[in-house]
Amino acid sequence: MASDPAHFRVCSTCRKPIGFEQTWYRCSVSTCNRGKTALFFCSVDCWSAHVPVVRHRDAWAEQEKAPTREGWLAQLQHDEERENRAALPSTVADFGGGDDEAELPRDVLVVASKLKAYVRARAGFNTSDNVVEVLSDHLRELCREAIRNAAIDGRKTVMDRDFMPLVRRGGHDRG
Repeated sequence: MASDPAHFRVCSTCRKPIGFEQTWYRCSVSTCNRGKTALFFCSVDCWSAHVPVVRHRDAWAEQEKAPTREGWLAQLQHDEERENRAALPSTVADFGGGDDEAELPRDVLVVASKLKAYVRARAGFNTSDNVVEVLSDHLRELCREAIRNAAIDGRKTVMDRDFMPLVRRGGHDRG
C-alpha cells in the first residue's frame, strides 16, 4: 500500500496541504473534478485564482470536508487493490458481455465505399470486397480489448483512450 499520507491533498493553487477532516473547496465544473486530475482548493480565494485560467463561464466553489485519516487510508487501499488485481479478466464475457460470439451482431463495421475511395486516392489501387470482412473482424477484436480497458478503469463508457494503447501496440501510432 502507498505510504502513510501526512495530509489529505494539497491545494491545486498554492500547494498548501489540506489536512484530514479539514474544509476544502472544489470547482463546480465537472472537468475540474475528473479522477487523478481533480483540483482541490484550500480556500475560496485559491479557487477564485483558477477560474480566469480555465475560463469557466459559470462556476462556483463547493465546500467539502476531507475524510478522516483512517477513511482516506481505506480508500487508498481500495483503489490500489483495484489497480493491482492479479487475475484481470481477459475476455468480454468476464464483463457480462456474454461468451457466445454467435449471439453478437456480425454486421460489417467498415463503410466499404469510403474504404475503397481512400485506398484509390492514396495509392490508385482497387480493394477486394473481402477486405471489409477482415477489417470488421479486426475492429471487433479492438473493441473487445477497449471494452476490457474501460472495465478495468471502472467505467461503463468506452473512450478513445481505451483504444490508444492498442493502436500503438500495433505500430500505428498517430504521433
